[in-house]
Amino acid sequence: MELVSALKGLIGGGLIGLAAVLLMGLLGRIAGISGIVSGALFERGSDRGWRLAFIAGLIAAPVLLAMTGLEWGNVVAEPGRLIGASAYGPGVMLISGLLVGLGTGIGSGCTSGHGVCGLARLSPRSIAATLTFVIVAMLTVYLRHVIGE
Repeated sequence: MELVSALKGLIGGGLIGLAAVLLMGLLGRIAGISGIVSGALFERGSDRGWRLAFIAGLIAAPVLLAMTGLEWGNVVAEPGRLIGASAYGPGVMLISGLLVGLGTGIGSGCTSGHGVCGLARLSPRSIAATLTFVIVAMLTVYLRHVIGE
């Protein structure tokens, strides 16, 4: 890994950590993206405003980065595009997204809530959830290489 790539990861990770700390410090809320999105879509009340602002920031940040012409991370995979083309098409992406949403509901959280915020709080439930995420991801990659594409 080259130094520039490592610095990009360090800066990105620092910004994720800063966002999580600010959300917890200022609003007393966990920066779990699935919970934030779910609350923005299905709940009413005073919490909805900050949730919509957080989601808008998640969308605006990579768009603004792409508009600057900087090719940091996977924001701009190809010139003139914001994201790379799906290897399996929009149908598989839709089904995959729905399955991820189902999984975050069953698991009571996502990688940002459990992996970033929960591990930082040494939550036993988050440690178990994150270990499950990682093990399943490793098995998926292994099986994909064994079975092939």
